[in-house]
Amino acid sequence: MTENTADPSLAVIILAAGQGTRMKSSVPKVLHRIGGRPLVGHVLDTARDLAPAHVLVVVRHERDQVAEAVMGVSPGIVVVDQDDVPGTGRAVEVALAALPDYSGDVLVLSGDVPLLDADTLSGLIRAHRAGGTAVTLLSAVLEDATGYGRVIRDEAGDVDRIVEQKDATDDEAAVTEINAGVYVFQAEPLRAQLAQVGTANAQGEKYLTDVIGLLRAQALGVAASVVRDVALTLGVNDRAQLAEAARLLNARTVRRWQLAGASILDPATTWIDVTATLAPDVTVLPNTHILRASTVAEGAIIGPDTSLVDCEVGEGATVRRTDATLAVIGAGATVGPFAYLRPGTVLAADGKIGTFVETKNSSIGRGSKVPHLSYIGDTTIGEHVNLGAGAITANYDDLAKHRTEIGDEVHTGSHNVFVAPVRIGDGAKTGAGAVIRKDVPPGALALSVAPQRNVEGWVEKNRPGTGAAEAVVKARSAQKADDGSQEEDG
Repeated sequence: MTENTADPSLAVIILAAGQGTRMKSSVPKVLHRIGGRPLVGHVLDTARDLAPAHVLVVVRHERDQVAEAVMGVSPGIVVVDQDDVPGTGRAVEVALAALPDYSGDVLVLSGDVPLLDADTLSGLIRAHRAGGTAVTLLSAVLEDATGYGRVIRDEAGDVDRIVEQKDATDDEAAVTEINAGVYVFQAEPLRAQLAQVGTANAQGEKYLTDVIGLLRAQALGVAASVVRDVALTLGVNDRAQLAEAARLLNARTVRRWQLAGASILDPATTWIDVTATLAPDVTVLPNTHILRASTVAEGAIIGPDTSLVDCEVGEGATVRRTDATLAVIGAGATVGPFAYLRPGTVLAADGKIGTFVETKNSSIGRGSKVPHLSYIGDTTIGEHVNLGAGAITANYDDLAKHRTEIGDEVHTGSHNVFVAPVRIGDGAKTGAGAVIRKDVPPGALALSVAPQRNVEGWVEKNRPGTGAAEAVVKARSAQKADDGSQEEDG
């Protein structure tokens, strides 16, 4: 099933209706993000890997927001609305009502348990089918089971029932085997027993867990499969658990890329989203984030202290101490340190964006360099261009943005300002300090030089009593003394 072989006898129901009050957030709990996806997105990815005949997501709290996010991750998913009857049992009941003719197995997952993988769930499904039970649930053994439903077994060691934390006696609360909230049911017994479940409990909810005891009473067979890696069952109920889930997921992701041939020097300070892609022989240095749909090609070096969001990095490129979003960095190019690449930046092969350079909505041609202390916005730069230090493309006239076009083989002086819209022709040059307001023809030298004017005595007249004025007096005295000495020597 993990190879996407279709399983017509499997339906997956994902519970995503809860409010998640312990998150203390206006964002629905299942939409909080780890690894580049909302929590429920990870569950949807895992469900897809099982290739079931049906996938349904039950929503209620912030219904439209959750439904939109679900459809964004997996278009074609069936979204089912839970009514005013609260509880996981009711959520599954309304989902089953959307599958009136279905009689296969039903896998129930929680939208806030993001770390379960397809291999674990495939093993659970196989065990369920081999055992022929009405339900097989996934359980785990925790040192501290506070907050979780307990799996209560009889003297023979068989599953008897599940007791929620708030309904547990002291003896039941002492049990360390917990319900992971993951079940495989046979559809027909599940339908029949859900109809018998009431809301006579501390929360006034229709618990799915009550079905376990009812199935046991009907001698229909109940089993539990204890997961070996407890971390897989981690549920997210508050911000602390969210951070822990993010850490565990990131460790898994980093290890996956290491085993695929990437060198990640400090996994503890490297964060890679599950949606990012690294090629073999990529080197990732400490304190680096490779996020969302970023791709890094073979031999590239990323970091240290670098953040890439939705970026494409070519073979052999080097990106150091850089913050980049929606940027393309060509093969063999170098970026940083201390560069800021905003959306729309395209740096061609063998190009350079250097120290303290900001770029936005600009393309920089093959072999071209913007070495340092520059702002390049809404600009097209040709091939083999070198911009001097302090180059600025003034793209905004207080009403609209305009483009600067710089041709091939252009070399500019330091501290140039290009006032858009303006075009610099191929092979042209500009002098230091030039403010370019008009197009420059190919091969021309553009200058904007005014004669230097020195206003003698300005400081003493306009800044009397200041340190600068005192320094002037001392300098003049020293100059007079030097002039007198030269006259005596003469």
